[in-house]
Amino acid sequence: MDLSNFTTLQNLEAAFGGESMANRKYLFFAEVARKLGFTDLAKLFKETAEQETEHAFAHFELLHPELVVKDASALTEAQKREIISQCLSLAIAGETYEYTTMYPDFAAAAKRDRDNPAVAEFLKQAKESTDHANTFREAAHRFGLLKFIENYHADRYAEALEVLNGGQAATRSASNDPQTRKWICRQCSMIYDPTAGDPDSGIAPGTPFETIPEDWQCPICGASKKTFKPLEEKAAA
Repeated sequence: MDLSNFTTLQNLEAAFGGESMANRKYLFFAEVARKLGFTDLAKLFKETAEQETEHAFAHFELLHPELVVKDASALTEAQKREIISQCLSLAIAGETYEYTTMYPDFAAAAKRDRDNPAVAEFLKQAKESTDHANTFREAAHRFGLLKFIENYHADRYAEALEVLNGGQAATRSASNDPQTRKWICRQCSMIYDPTAGDPDSGIAPGTPFETIPEDWQCPICGASKKTFKPLEEKAAA
């Protein structure tokens, strides 16, 4: 579908928003009906809400065709990570907009209107959106780290297979330069690269492992710094 037409794009976004709102609204009505004892109506509202979800999904697939998964088994691990990374990026963007712009603006307007309950609600939601965005950022960070771990595991398995078939084990050694020497977590295989650092934990790029604070923990499994050992890498050919 051609999304270069701005009007069509706006209409799709509006339709997605409308169907999504209808889903949550009908679920609310279903809960009200359930509490009042109208079980048949509660069921009707819930069934309709599920149908509205399908409508919303259909619109969202047109908005983001790159996220449509028809056959997961046909995708490479890299393609799977790319898709889920895009989902996380969209989630981060949405939650960030909510806590930096939407809810603060709503709270300011409610404050001008002297609607204190609304102010409190908007500020509460802004805090929750902040927490959600941080959670999604942490997840995205972990996916990025896991990519290197899986590459490391795949490399070791490939080497083991080569040796099993009569080949020679690769010569490995740790770098003598603290600025480039990588370290690996013995618990989860997370690899610390000093050139990249660990910005999410306050460790700037270019920080040798030896100078990291002793209370630093593995961002994947939470293991202590003492759990890491120098990473022995293949010698350059």
